[in-house]
Amino acid sequence: MTYVIAQPCTDVMDKSCLEECPVDCIYEGGRALYINPVECVECGACEPVCPVEAVYHKDDLPPEYQPALESNAAFFRLPLAGKAEPLGNPGGAAGVGPVAADSAFVAALPPKAAEQ
Repeated sequence: MTYVIAQPCTDVMDKSCLEECPVDCIYEGGRALYINPVECVECGACEPVCPVEAVYHKDDLPPEYQPALESNAAFFRLPLAGKAEPLGNPGGAAGVGPVAADSAFVAALPPKAAEQ
């Protein structure tokens, strides 16, 4: 695992990171974005553009966001709700499009209140 998208992204999904990623390794779930740990080349382009500061290198992930490490990996490694097979490493998010599912961790998080 290289870069990780943590809990501040949940229910926000600004997608600035998607536009900056040169290898198309950031995938869109139902409530959060996920970085494919196999496809990421550790360029770091996604980190500075995140407006909610949700992107971290795995070695810099704050303790309160440690569950995001497994959550990001699980999005690709385990079957998601309503899917028979894991997403795996499809070679780029553009060919997959938005996935109407999330890791079990993100799916269990309470919804964020809409900003007024």
